[in-house]
Amino acid sequence: MAENPRAIRLADRIKEIVAQLLESKIKDPRLGFTTITDVRVTGDCQHASVFYTVLGGEEERADTAAALTSARGLIRSEVGKQTGLRLTPTIDFHLDAIPEDAQHLEGALAEAARRDAELAALRAHATHAGDADPYKKPVPRDEDVDEDGFDD
Repeated sequence: MAENPRAIRLADRIKEIVAQLLESKIKDPRLGFTTITDVRVTGDCQHASVFYTVLGGEEERADTAAALTSARGLIRSEVGKQTGLRLTPTIDFHLDAIPEDAQHLEGALAEAARRDAELAALRAHATHAGDADPYKKPVPRDEDVDEDGFDD
């Protein structure tokens, strides 16, 4: 199913509005260094999910979540004013897991690179278990020997 172009445009506009509000209008001291990563709007443009990341630890994330929850009404009213929609979408904030996922992937890639280096070091000094050429070769036949294996 194709995305609703109107919902995509609205999501982009809401992302801009929320980022601008967090930068200039919302002065909550609990609000940490927050980045709006994505906004998804339902097809009927009634609900918006705003995804964000916070620089810092678990305490900063909890404080920022509380600040965003308390500022939800102000943000929704500003979105309604600036978009001019008849029905302003409800806004839900979700902590984006992109940084944690990226950190997990970087760790997995570093582990794979370390194992590849170990394998290459083992392979550099490895020798064959048997002969250098393990395949059987046909024995050359002499012209003097008959098919029965005896000389004539």
